[in-house]
Amino acid sequence: MTSADGTPVRVGVFGLLGSGNLGNDGSLEAVLGYLRAEHPEAAVDALCGGPEIVGARYGIPATRLHWYRGEYRTASRAGAVAGKGLGKVVDIFRTAAWVRRHDVVIVPGMGVLEATLPLRPWGFPYALFLLCASGRLLGTRVALVGVGAGPIGNRLTRALVRGAARCAAYRSYRDAPSRDAMRTMGVDTSRDEVYPDLAFALPTDGALPTDEGSAPAGRPAGTVCVGVMDFHGGDDDRARAEEIHRRYLDGTTRFVRALVEDGRPVRLLTGDACDAPVVDAILAAVDSPLVTAARAASLADLMKETAAADTVVATRYHNLVCALKAGTPTLALSYAAKSDALMDRMGLGAYCHPARDVDPDRLLAQFRALEERSAQLRHTLAERNLVAARQLAHQFSALTAALFPAPDRATPHALRENT
Repeated sequence: MTSADGTPVRVGVFGLLGSGNLGNDGSLEAVLGYLRAEHPEAAVDALCGGPEIVGARYGIPATRLHWYRGEYRTASRAGAVAGKGLGKVVDIFRTAAWVRRHDVVIVPGMGVLEATLPLRPWGFPYALFLLCASGRLLGTRVALVGVGAGPIGNRLTRALVRGAARCAAYRSYRDAPSRDAMRTMGVDTSRDEVYPDLAFALPTDGALPTDEGSAPAGRPAGTVCVGVMDFHGGDDDRARAEEIHRRYLDGTTRFVRALVEDGRPVRLLTGDACDAPVVDAILAAVDSPLVTAARAASLADLMKETAAADTVVATRYHNLVCALKAGTPTLALSYAAKSDALMDRMGLGAYCHPARDVDPDRLLAQFRALEERSAQLRHTLAERNLVAARQLAHQFSALTAALFPAPDRATPHALRENT
């Protein structure tokens, strides 16, 4: 794909990419796969949280998202506070300069319009607002592709998120509650579409067992993958964060112990580098050779882990995505509406359990009910995955029409103004 003057279209990707969150990186991988297949001539680079990792892993030039290197560390000393404050000003010009070098900027998936986890307004919401506002002012099309959104209590965070969404040239969402949340915030969503999460576009080659229901080599029959999370509640739960975390960890640990007492091998999964202490705590509390921990470095690794299991019980959203895409019966420890919406879309809406109030006995009963319907649910997941693949193919076609119009025609989507 080239621009009107014959030069390659310049495409930027933006977000907390390469920062240790496997879901974010999986969304980037899906968009890069689309660009390389449909627009191989495009020149792609990134403005992201972990430029070294993104550059090395995906082979694209990458620039650090924030000028101040300690952006996500708590600032307690005067020098750090001053550095953060100066960084906010410098980032206005850095972001605008980066946006100006591009024809198109894509924010690939991620929960960029939500506050289901603790979030400071002057962190990523501010960075996203700078990006989208710069795009509007400089004529660069900014696309929020398959993103997550949700109700936001903090007024400043809500204002920044709403402003960013209004400035974007294209928006699509990974579930209906996300679109509803943006409509409630006052964003015109009449032309915004809902599609499955971008991770459903990732290849599953080598991830799925060849014989349905059989244990792959090296994995004991009956293995249960339990995806854990460093869960402290959402942005409005800061006062109760430690209490929420203790209840979550205690309930999950007791559930793992009950599985082990039944003789079930348990494989612990994470989805972010910050989840490691939760794994360590469970391993220490349930001292058994039946409990092991996976060291997944990508969503592809997570898909292999979940495909190798009989059943999955998971908290992180993209742990759920990987398990469902792999076709494995899955129970969600749900901490936000996005998890409930995902499970409902895939036909497993009855198998959700609140992460804020893990009841090991009730969770075990739900788990056994899930396993009793394993064969039927595998069939349901196979059908729903085919639907998701078709819907994402349509998403990428719509994205091409919106962002990469042919030189001799301009589509309404490409030129639309969202106010």
